[in-house]
Amino acid sequence: MPIYDRSSPSEYEILDRWDSGLGWLVHPNEAGHRTSHAVVGEDDGVWLIDPIDAPGIDEDLLTLGDVRGVIVCSNYHVRDAEVFAARHNVPVYCPPWLSRAASQLDEPIEPETNSVGTSGFELYRCRPFPGWSEAVAYREFDETLYVPDVLGTSSLFTVSEEQLGMYLLCRFAPPRGVFEGLSPQRILVGHGPGIFESPSATLKSALDGARRRLPAALRTNGWEQLRALTAALGDRS
Repeated sequence: MPIYDRSSPSEYEILDRWDSGLGWLVHPNEAGHRTSHAVVGEDDGVWLIDPIDAPGIDEDLLTLGDVRGVIVCSNYHVRDAEVFAARHNVPVYCPPWLSRAASQLDEPIEPETNSVGTSGFELYRCRPFPGWSEAVAYREFDETLYVPDVLGTSSLFTVSEEQLGMYLLCRFAPPRGVFEGLSPQRILVGHGPGIFESPSATLKSALDGARRRLPAALRTNGWEQLRALTAALGDRS
C-alpha cells in the first residue's frame, strides 16, 4: 500500500458530511489518507482547506454554495490549491510562516491578521519542534477545529484505543499550548475522517496520552511514519 498515491484520481469518497461542510478522500487505498475539506463561511460562501482535486467534486461543493477561497494550512499541503483557485477564480490564503508552501504558490495571499476572509477561521501557528510549522485553524461561532498534520485519525497516527493520534515525532513534546482553551464541537484533520462525537474529550485524550503512548507508536507506526515523512519531503502530502 503506498503512503501517498500520486496518480490521477478517477473518483473520490465523501468521508464526512455535516450541515456546513464536507470532507473527502481521493485515494482510499493510500496509507496516508489525505483528506480535503469544504466549509461554509460566515457569508455562506465555501472555503476549501488543503484540497485535492477529483473528477466531479465540484458537484458536491455546489451543494454547499459558491467557493470563496482556498486555505493552505501546512508546508506540505499545497496539494491542488491553485487548481481549485483558478477554476473558481478565487484567492489562495497562506500564512507567512509557511514559507515552503508559499514558495510553491504563484500568488499566495498572506492575511494581515490571523483571520482568513469571511471563513470565520483564525490560524494559530504550531511549531512542535524546529523545522516543523503548520497552521491550526479554529473558529468560535461553530467551534470547528482543523489540524493538518500534528493530529490525525488514520491508522498512520493512532495506536491502542486512540481515536485521534499525534504524529510520532510530535509525541516527544506534545504542542499543548496551541490547543489551550479550545473546546471544539468537531475536529477535522488532514489525514483521516473527522471527530464528531465527544471531540473535546477526544482532543484532551490525544494530548494527555501522546507521550505515554510513544513506545507503542514507535512499535506500531515507526516505519510507516518514516516512509510518510520521506514522501512528504519529496512531494506534496
